[in-house]
Amino acid sequence: MEYLILVDSNDKQIGTEEKVKCHLPNGKLHRAFTIFLFNREGKLLLTQRSMSKMLWPGDWDGTVASHPRQSENYISSAERRLPEELGVTCKLDYLYKFEYHVPYKDIGSENEVCGTLIGILDDPTGIKLVKDEISDIRWVSLEQVSAEIINSPQIFCPWMLVALYFLSESSQNINDRHKEIINKWKNNEQLRNNLEKSLEYHFPDHKWELKKE
Repeated sequence: MEYLILVDSNDKQIGTEEKVKCHLPNGKLHRAFTIFLFNREGKLLLTQRSMSKMLWPGDWDGTVASHPRQSENYISSAERRLPEELGVTCKLDYLYKFEYHVPYKDIGSENEVCGTLIGILDDPTGIKLVKDEISDIRWVSLEQVSAEIINSPQIFCPWMLVALYFLSESSQNINDRHKEIINKWKNNEQLRNNLEKSLEYHFPDHKWELKKE
């Protein structure tokens, strides 16, 4: 049985709880992370959630989303989980974290403080999908994902859109290797405008915010 880390709004641990209970309609606030992997051309790797998932089955996500274990930080947990879901390893940088709460029909919800990480995958040939986690992958350009999120916001996981929106808040104190890609994505006004509109679809009550550190 998997247990998640319960946190307060300041991301301070206050306990643990079974994963399933954390994702019920009145789910408890817990710690999570999401990863954006890019290739050297600046395209983003999107993954499609398995149809066996309880929440948002079949929807498109960032590269990997999961939860830290006890004694892990955001980077170590993400670097541990990445090969478990995609069969590849990658050095990751931590960017920021945000809090959000969003229901999925009457089945459950996500209620998370979510860290966001970025990496560049030099060799994508080793990617292999893990059964019951990811059903498909695709590399998308900034222009492609910008058009899709405004035309079909319902096909994307809400936390992925929040994480992408806050790229504009990224610190410059990150690996030089990532700066060119970050600057391209964070400074695109059309992408940001489209993200704002797509987030209104998922969050009519605007329950998402950047956590200042």
